[in-house]
Amino acid sequence: MNMRGITMRKISEILRLHFDAKLGIRKVARSLNISVGVVQKYVARAKAHNLSWPLPPNMSETEVELLLKSTQTGMAKSTAKARTDCRLIHEELKRKGVTLELLWEEYCQAEENPLSYSRYCYYYRGWKKQQKRSMRQAHRAGEKVFIDYSGKTFDIIDPETGEIRSTEIFVGVLGASSYTYAEATWSQQLPDFLAAQGRMFEFFGGVTELVVPDNLKSAVTHPCYYDPDINPTYAQFIEHYGTAVLPARPYRPKDKAKVESGVQVVQRWILARLRHQTFVGLNQLNAAIRQ
Repeated sequence: MNMRGITMRKISEILRLHFDAKLGIRKVARSLNISVGVVQKYVARAKAHNLSWPLPPNMSETEVELLLKSTQTGMAKSTAKARTDCRLIHEELKRKGVTLELLWEEYCQAEENPLSYSRYCYYYRGWKKQQKRSMRQAHRAGEKVFIDYSGKTFDIIDPETGEIRSTEIFVGVLGASSYTYAEATWSQQLPDFLAAQGRMFEFFGGVTELVVPDNLKSAVTHPCYYDPDINPTYAQFIEHYGTAVLPARPYRPKDKAKVESGVQVVQRWILARLRHQTFVGLNQLNAAIRQ
């Protein structure tokens, strides 16, 4: 049966039999003498719009029919689902006081066609069930800071030449609290790398027991699974601050999961919001990042 040709009466019956009478998709289709695919589509669209049975008293049958027959809205919801970053939700929920409802409210502010709260939770919980179970890493307060570069540059105006120049985004994340530091530098070269770490320690107000870099060339001259070689100048820097360096193992993403999550937060919640602004020099950009 063509979806546009189905009557509102049958649409209502589909919803009533499935949500109220608790009949399965095939039983509803057999009862109403329509195809399983039609029932599946209307049930899916009803769930996407947070509709069940009885229908909302403030909506007319015509409004419900237009809503459920609109393919454009369904596409918008599918797009919104695709933009729901379940991994980022999972990391944010580890923060003290953060709830799914709070994350959903923030998500709604950023989305033009957001999912309903129930669908938002549904997709996250479905994603969570599919994840591989593994031993959770326990982080003590003050033990580790994870550092890396964003991977995505940010263009600003060079105040000396007036030309457009790309900047690198340095990110540091504390293991226990996920407290995140970010700043823009001209490069990933050793002088910029060391200066950024020094300012990070100042921002945190202290130095952790360990620094965990992601085998950056400025930190590790020879990446090795068992015994990586630390850059001599970086080793002196680490010694000066009275800490130690523990590079993440190659091909072991869980070793650096904290900073990968921090990089996503910086890219999506800071850099994305600054993309339409023009900055002259690092100081202007870093002032905006700190704000």
